[in-house]
Amino acid sequence: MTNTDLRAELRENLDEAEWEWLIPHAQRDALIFVVEELDLLDVGVAIAGDNVSQVQTWIDEALITKPSVAQIGKWNTQSAKRFKTLIVQPYVLVQEKAAA
Repeated sequence: MTNTDLRAELRENLDEAEWEWLIPHAQRDALIFVVEELDLLDVGVAIAGDNVSQVQTWIDEALITKPSVAQIGKWNTQSAKRFKTLIVQPYVLVQEKAAA
């Protein structure tokens, strides 16, 4: 599958979710937090396409991380908080949505 095909397929999976819906994924350590400076689709394509060097760069620069205990604690007090989401099995990529 080419990156273009992969991008088109992943674009179909872009969605939004409330924190409450994401808690089970957090509990199984499957959430990956993506900073808003990165394009969620770009990250998904890199992970799904096994672009190890790009993904490692983002990890090294703390642009993609597992949510911290502090972040999860904060989100637990805001169950209606919304995130942009992208499922890239076995992970769920999440990006905070700016408050409306």
